[in-house]
Amino acid sequence: MSNIKLIIEERPTNIGNFLVGRLLPFREKRMVGPFSFIDHMGPAAMNDHQNIDIPPHPHIGLSTLTYLFEGSIMHKDGLGTAIEIKPGQVNWMTAGKGIAHSERTPAYLRHSDKMLHGLQIWVALPKHLEQMEPEFYHADADELPTWENEGVHYKLIAGTAFGRQSPIPVYSPLYLIELKSKERSTLKIGTELFGESGIYILEGSITSEENSFGPKQLLVANDSSLCEFTMQENTTIYIFGGEPFPEERFIYWNFVASDKSLIEAAKKRWVAQDFAPVPGETEFVPLPAQRL
Repeated sequence: MSNIKLIIEERPTNIGNFLVGRLLPFREKRMVGPFSFIDHMGPAAMNDHQNIDIPPHPHIGLSTLTYLFEGSIMHKDGLGTAIEIKPGQVNWMTAGKGIAHSERTPAYLRHSDKMLHGLQIWVALPKHLEQMEPEFYHADADELPTWENEGVHYKLIAGTAFGRQSPIPVYSPLYLIELKSKERSTLKIGTELFGESGIYILEGSITSEENSFGPKQLLVANDSSLCEFTMQENTTIYIFGGEPFPEERFIYWNFVASDKSLIEAAKKRWVAQDFAPVPGETEFVPLPAQRL
């Protein structure tokens, strides 16, 4: 029996003025462990008149993780945070009971040619922390654990794995790991993983059980403890997952919750503009035109 439970192809999705490749949620697999949403942004070449401009929008019940390969995004939120996200850094915003934030091209890049490429991820919070106070954490690239083994370079972006721990303050057992190979290498790492596990192939290819998989594919394992595959040369993948929650999670727009009443309340709060405002911002993204 194959250990590949599901193969998800990246689907083009428009998020305003930017096209992304959506990986999660998927109709047959809404979450992998606590991971409820993954978008692959770019790679996008933008000229001196093209910029990322996502006005303040709300979140509840999750942490957002932004990880860039190229480019830069200016993050501002209702806590008063204003920080530029650069490649290799981790931007971790925990919404809890509710937070609004904006994402824009930094002022010094707005009139020049630029690239943008990266991942945007949502990690659902456990039920007892869904209504926690919002928090923000930023990690520089050199703060993340990195190591090499048998020709593969590892970086632990978030969570715990391989006896190491990322500084990102996660709220449930999980992992997000970057693996880069320069040469062909076979990995048997199932004993280092736990819970549900997925592999996203950014570039290159991997082979598992005589099947080959390439870029923009997300593989979900039947059993993370059986995780064994061969990375071909010049391949970059992301392995993510962790312990799934016992309760279902509902997703509406930017809201994630175990109870639909929390989502309904958040909708009304956003319409009333009852979230803490983002300093320096006057715009906001309206609630999608659906029944409250």
